[in-house]
Amino acid sequence: MPVSSRLRRVAVLVLEGAKPLDVGIPAQVFTTRASMPYEVRVCGAAPGLVTGADGLSYSVADGLDALAWADIVFIPGHRNPDRDDPPPAVVEALLAAHERGTRLAAISTGAFTLAATGLLDGRRATTHWHYARALAAKHPSIKVDENVLFVDEGSVLTSAGAASGIDLCLHILRGDLGVAASNHAARRLVAAPYRSGGQAQYVPRSVPEPLGERFAATREWALRRLGEPLTLEMLARHAAVSPRTFSRRFVEDTGYTPMQWVMRARIDAARELLERSQHSVEQIAAEVGLGTGANLRLHFRRILGTTPTQYRRTFAQGT
Repeated sequence: MPVSSRLRRVAVLVLEGAKPLDVGIPAQVFTTRASMPYEVRVCGAAPGLVTGADGLSYSVADGLDALAWADIVFIPGHRNPDRDDPPPAVVEALLAAHERGTRLAAISTGAFTLAATGLLDGRRATTHWHYARALAAKHPSIKVDENVLFVDEGSVLTSAGAASGIDLCLHILRGDLGVAASNHAARRLVAAPYRSGGQAQYVPRSVPEPLGERFAATREWALRRLGEPLTLEMLARHAAVSPRTFSRRFVEDTGYTPMQWVMRARIDAARELLERSQHSVEQIAAEVGLGTGANLRLHFRRILGTTPTQYRRTFAQGT
């Protein structure tokens, strides 16, 4: 979507038992600054003091009217989600906001509040892995996926626990402002610039931790060499494991095969060059390791559903 002069409006809905990290992540990521054309309001079921989790309380100036104001509403997780239902007024306000075109994004166990609206029925969704089965049992019509970081269903989005809220926020930023703005925010937060929604919530316990660290180092190594030839054998050799072991573990860690991940990393690098440089499509294709402009156009459309030229018109800085 083109960047408009109006600040995008973000509401963070704080309910009883809200988890501090879940509240703080969208409030901090989208806080108004020169690089972030957003305005944030933290709200509750009513203005005043809201008792949160972990010994914290929140003094909110806005009530549910903020949901009518917002372009996107974040619903942080809260304690005892499988036992405590949201107040009917909250459910009604969320439904009314969604009807007006507002996106609703749940972090962690905030998925239970979003599920209470019925808007997740028949859709994929996720939540913190510890509560995934409880969500599926309470709302059997939801296609609960406990093995991913976040799920984007367009007008409704859900994420796993705590830090995956950052991944969801960065994903939303990429869609709103482009990959350069998302990467800038990630650097400010000292966060991984891109973890796919399909990445596993946690590494299986049977895998020794040093191997996970080794694979992370290999991904960093590959990101610095996207313009060079990269093969499965080269990646496995860097990680000092067999190609078969590397492929299996890579899918568990990221949700992609190694070469799918490399392709998406190259497309992301191309996106940033399209936004920040005047290089031609042919030059960018060569810089990110895709060889020709035709090859870049092919994979760009397959992954993003648009062309490099259309993408540049939408997100190029200064437009």
